[in-house]
Amino acid sequence: MTFTDTPQAPGPVAGDRRRWFALAIVMTAAFMDLVDVTIVNIAIPSIQRDEGATFSQIQWITAGYALAFAAGLVTGGRLGDIHGRKRVFLIGIGGFTLASALCGLAVNPEMLVASRILQGAMAALMVPQVLSIVHATFPAHERGKVFGLFGAIVGLGAVSGPLLGALLTEWNLFGLEWRPIFLINLPVGIAGLLLGSRFITESKAPRALKLDLVGVALVTLGLLMLLYPLTRGRELGWPLWGYVSMAGALVVFAALVAYERRKSARDGSPLIELSLFKVKSFAAGIAVQTVFGIGLGIFFLVWTLYMQIGLGWSALRAGLTGVPFSIAVSVAAGMSVQLLVPRYGRKVLQAGALVMAAGVLIYIWEAGRYGQSIASWQMALPLVVMGVGMGLIVAPLTDAVLSEVPREHAGSASGLINTVQQMGNALGLGLVSVVFFGVIDERVESAGAGPAAFADGFQHALGWVAAVMGVIFLLMFALPKRPAQHVEGAEEAPAAVGKEPELVS
Repeated sequence: MTFTDTPQAPGPVAGDRRRWFALAIVMTAAFMDLVDVTIVNIAIPSIQRDEGATFSQIQWITAGYALAFAAGLVTGGRLGDIHGRKRVFLIGIGGFTLASALCGLAVNPEMLVASRILQGAMAALMVPQVLSIVHATFPAHERGKVFGLFGAIVGLGAVSGPLLGALLTEWNLFGLEWRPIFLINLPVGIAGLLLGSRFITESKAPRALKLDLVGVALVTLGLLMLLYPLTRGRELGWPLWGYVSMAGALVVFAALVAYERRKSARDGSPLIELSLFKVKSFAAGIAVQTVFGIGLGIFFLVWTLYMQIGLGWSALRAGLTGVPFSIAVSVAAGMSVQLLVPRYGRKVLQAGALVMAAGVLIYIWEAGRYGQSIASWQMALPLVVMGVGMGLIVAPLTDAVLSEVPREHAGSASGLINTVQQMGNALGLGLVSVVFFGVIDERVESAGAGPAAFADGFQHALGWVAAVMGVIFLLMFALPKRPAQHVEGAEEAPAAVGKEPELVS
């Protein structure tokens, strides 16, 4: 989530009870977004089976959402500054609800992919306003309690999303199969829209920056030129135009940097504040967030396909198998922020990367040793180890990255952190076609073994994830040894509280 500038409205009043209704509404919206991301992947095999979706379409059902979300995050925050956070939030939650209905009513995979892209774009309008509305609604002495509640919501979404997705898929309500995972958003979204229009107080930034539509267009174009060939290349036989497109993406990103530099000098309102990259810890942190997003994007989609298609497990069994992971993430995240980081600093995050890599390596060993007969309880050990490692990283990472950023740029920096994490996630989902499906194709062609090929692909993909964790460990040496809390800047730009990466898929 992004924080934006200080609201123009008068300071929040502690005695106004309406603020708690507003909090419940925006937190419900945040929960809906978190659950929507985690709920979908568990139902992906069912969607693939019932709709006859290709593997590239499966990737785009998840990657399309992440791409649209990433491309629109900063713009969504700016729109809230300019036109009012309440107004943009209501537009976002209304559009998200409509897009959810279109997903649930999709008549073919193409419509579902398009609806997911729209859903991601609407989430980009809705999500950045949540913590900004909290900042505008609650006085400083109450925000610690509120942010604690937000952390609990993140943990609850991580645990409940996969289980809810598994149950709704297994129950096959009214013969709708996987569709209720999207349609469940309708009553929640409509209630949020009606109650939000009544209880949320409007706020704007006193000096809102202009929209950088050219920057958004260049970012989106560059990512599409990179991701589309990655997801379709395997099916199309890796044509020449795909390599040209991926190389052209680098040119587009170079043009983006040049344009943002000129725009910053011209009107001071670029999409990307390039001066932030002069701060070593921030530049390294952006790299960590991007690479971490790639690793998560690869793992969660591959993990779901491995359990449900490769091992033939039901959605419910796959969802229950992931519970130890979710619990481990939540517990380790709480310990990391409250006990470990204040005492040991950066070493906690680096330990998290190594612990997560160890869990991945254990998983690779188990998948090879037990093959098709592997049981859920045997997966518990590597999942708990991975969850502990991830929990040690995700909670304190944003503060570590922002600790040396000038206070006046905290809002822009927070938005950029969350944007690149989502972009990394989309890139990881695109790479699944190479590190997972490519291995499956080779295995099937050489041995003709269907389900067993998924185990080989899973091990190969996890090898990449382990390598990613090693890269993250090295990049973290550039983070401050003792991340400082942004206490002084909390009033103007409490950006250190951002949206955590999607924990479970």
